[in-house]
Amino acid sequence: MARNKHPEETVEKILAVARRLFAQKGYENTSIQDIVDQLGGLSKGAIYHHFGSKEDIFDAVCRQLGEENTALYAAIRDDPGRNGREKLKAMLETACQNQNDHDFVSMVAQTVLDPRFLRTQFDEVISTVAPHYVQPVIEEGLHDGSLPRAIHPKELAQAISLLLNLWANPFFVPATGEEMQNRAQVLRRLFEGVGLDIIDDEMEATFFRHTARHLSGEEDRP
Repeated sequence: MARNKHPEETVEKILAVARRLFAQKGYENTSIQDIVDQLGGLSKGAIYHHFGSKEDIFDAVCRQLGEENTALYAAIRDDPGRNGREKLKAMLETACQNQNDHDFVSMVAQTVLDPRFLRTQFDEVISTVAPHYVQPVIEEGLHDGSLPRAIHPKELAQAISLLLNLWANPFFVPATGEEMQNRAQVLRRLFEGVGLDIIDDEMEATFFRHTARHLSGEEDRP
């Protein structure tokens, strides 16, 4: 059998197909054979040459999603052309329509309410998202004067991160389209209550459209 001269391309192809199928059907409902059928000629043996199991593929897809999100939010956090307020608003805008977050929860829809899974998500938000991405931006805004001084950066970062990643996510806290619209309005009022007037009409509408599209089963992809 001829040696694969481009193993990286094969791995990327496997991950791209698996990622799409996991998001469409869920991890539990996707088989190795489903992935093989979409690989355009690659065999099941080719998959097992690179991955020991479906779980290994899933772990690799999750790492890929995590790395993409990390790069996305790090780019906003480290952008020298924005002040703290502008960075925080950009992060919120990104969170309101992040396809990766939707894909991830779609992959694990059957276990999304498992207490262990919820605990993992909570820990991730508190130990990584809030302190490494949201809090530095809030502190920068306090330093450059673009955010009001009467704010506790650590606690506010935790509250924002938990609200956006868990409460405002209809996969974790199920909701109808109307209820998601209500949540967008509540988020706006809560932010205004601590002096953060960064959710405007356009962002509120974007948040509602994005979540409503996913609740209806539509996708952003062609």
